[in-house]
Amino acid sequence: MEIPHSSFAVLPSVAMVETSTLSDGLQDFLKTYPWRRIDPVPVASLEKPISECNVALVSSAGFVVPGEEPFSGSVRGGDFSFRVIPDSIDVQSLEEHHSSDSFSHAGVEADRNMGLPLDRLHELAAAGEIGSVAPRHFSVMGSITAPNRFVKRTLPMIANLLVEDHVDIALMVPV
Repeated sequence: MEIPHSSFAVLPSVAMVETSTLSDGLQDFLKTYPWRRIDPVPVASLEKPISECNVALVSSAGFVVPGEEPFSGSVRGGDFSFRVIPDSIDVQSLEEHHSSDSFSHAGVEADRNMGLPLDRLHELAAAGEIGSVAPRHFSVMGSITAPNRFVKRTLPMIANLLVEDHVDIALMVPV
């Protein structure tokens, strides 16, 4: 399945960590991990001002709506599924099921907006900085060490839903 051609833009954000702060085992893993290079990086230009755009969030925090199936830590290579997060949810009610111990979970435990800044997105819409907030957002599991299934199966499904929701900008929130 291919990602559909559309006009929504994907704007990645970047966070840096000092590898010296990671455990020895994780440092060794990162030294031998077969990193993939995507060249060229697929990009779409905005066709209208941000103040008119419909915006959605895609988080790798492993968030799940209460009562829904958690992400699995037993899927070899990482759980490549996704969860739909309705825009109407109280973001603080989301359950975190991120299986990695490679980062401190303290931030998202204290404020779920650290992993899915839904309240901040609504503030931007109220201030007229963005046009609107999409009706649904998406949560995936970070730490997928074998991303082929995620890239070939999951991302096209998410992209189709973003197109269905007339999303102009999908903000990626890495955790």
